[in-house]
Parts: sequence; structure tokens; C-alpha cells
Amino acid sequence: MVTTLNKTLPDLSKLKPLDGNNYKCWSQKHFIFFEHLEVDYILFNEPPVVVVVVIYSSNVNTTVVEDAAKKKFEKDNKTVGGHLLNHMTNPLFDLFINYKSAKVIWDNLEKKYGANNMGKKKYVVEKWIKFQIVDDKPIMEQIHEYENLTVDVLNEGMEMCEILQVNVLCLEKFPPSWSDYRNQLKHKKKNLTLQELISQMRTEEANRLKDEESEPLKDKMKSFSLS
Repeated sequence: MVTTLNKTLPDLSKLKPLDGNNYKCWSQKHFIFFEHLEVDYILFNEPPVVVVVVIYSSNVNTTVVEDAAKKKFEKDNKTVGGHLLNHMTNPLFDLFINYKSAKVIWDNLEKKYGANNMGKKKYVVEKWIKFQIVDDKPIMEQIHEYENLTVDVLNEGMEMCEILQVNVLCLEKFPPSWSDYRNQLKHKKKNLTLQELISQMRTEEANRLKDEESEPLKDKMKSFSLS
């Protein structure tokens, strides 16, 4: 019989309740547990902003709320917060029971007992590494996301030179449709700053959009000439 260890949740039943002196072990085991449940994002993210779409029909405004992400966040927040509270000593439980946000509980515990936050460092680095630009979204929106992820890594005290930021972006994150442009960058002798690269990409995207808009007109003129 084959046992799938990667799907086995860590056992927290024998974990000593948090009393302040065992915070490092307590927090690390909880973080691993939340990773297995795929709810660790709760510890580092604010609640999602609800998107409201207003539909005008027969002079009646109907508000449609896209709340699936919000409901999932609320459910996962209760799961994480419940586990944190249930593994505290009574004095700490009484102190944190009125906190509705698991992230607020986690952050306050870190400020109170933690010398560092390896869990968060791992989280932001993993997001930065896994980030990938795709073809079906505006390129500059995704570049802005890459900038924010890079800032998150730097804010965690991890050093990363700008040349590395640029090379990772143009060599590892470009979508397939930008392969030719990436090859052009490889042969440039000058090292670009991140902002210089972004500026060039903005121009490249504008030119591509212009070419796409002109294609239907070219096809139409070609069709007219053949007729």
C-alpha cells in the first residue's frame, strides 16, 4: 500500500499551547499546517475588495456583487483564526478572542514574540519566483504586479540588485509572444535599469497594439484590390 505523505496534514493535537516562550516552534508548525491546507495566504493578505457591477435595465439599477472570493476568504479566515486561538493558553486566548482577522492575530503575535518572520519571507519569495507574464492580459498591468512583488521581497530585508531584477524579468517572465523581443535584449551591451526596461516595453506594447489595429484595414484593402 502506497502512502501519500505529501497529503498528510501535520498533527497539531500534541502541540503545546502557545504561552509566549514556545512561539518559534508553535508558529512554524502552524505555518506548515496552513500551507498543507492551502490557506496560508490568509496570514499575509487583506480581505479581497468586492467588485460591484451595476446593470442598467428598464431604468432600474440592479447591483450584482461578485462575492465568491470574499466568501472563500471569510471561510479560510475562520479556519486559520480558529486553529490559532485553539492552540493558545487561556490568558492569550482571552486576549485575542475578540480579533476577527487571523492576519491581525498572526501579526500581533509576531510583534510580541517573534524575532523574525521566515514564513512571510518564504511566501513573498515564492510569489515572486512563480510569477509569469501571460499573453491574454495587458502587459503593463502585469509589469506593475512584478514591480510590487519585487518591492515585497526587498521590504523583507532580502537584497537583490537591479541587474538581477531586470534579467529575471526579461529572461524568465516574458510570455512566448515576446520571445523575439527578449532575444533582442540579450544582445544589448548596456545594462538597463528596471525603469528603462519598463519604458521600452511600454513602447513595444503600444507598437504591437497599433499593428494589430492596422491589420484588419490591410486585409480589407487587400481583399478590395483582389476583387
